[in-house]
Amino acid sequence: MCDICKTIENSLNGDNPYFVREMKTGIVVLGWNQHFYGYTIFMCKQHATELYELESDFQAEYLKEMVIVSKAVAKAFNPEKMNYECLGNGDTHLHFHLFPRKNRDLGAYGNNGKGPVWWLPQEIMWSDNNMPTKKELDRMKLKLNFELDKLF
Repeated sequence: MCDICKTIENSLNGDNPYFVREMKTGIVVLGWNQHFYGYTIFMCKQHATELYELESDFQAEYLKEMVIVSKAVAKAFNPEKMNYECLGNGDTHLHFHLFPRKNRDLGAYGNNGKGPVWWLPQEIMWSDNNMPTKKELDRMKLKLNFELDKLF
């Protein structure tokens, strides 16, 4: 079982404090590091590596739900721009990284503070200083669930 399959299983069993919601085709999980406040991951419930591996109806529903989740993230965390990434080079299980972006959130690491999230040094992006407290995590989950409720 891959790491994302384990995360999905743990989330559905109530063993993941970052779990937000189960949807028809995937689960919504807040990122454990929040340098980009509101960073969310939408993990496909089917184990697939590529979008084209999904049956067309499921694929269409997964993409539709991903757009809804990204809209909820935008409403909940009020970014200036949303970034969507579906990489899978490290975890070869279909998932989208949804990054709410603010102007100059890369600090000195981008072109005038702008650029892809991966320009931020990993020791800054994944620093324990970016982990939300339990209180903040609960507040973030409430905000995101509130926006998801409005969209469904």
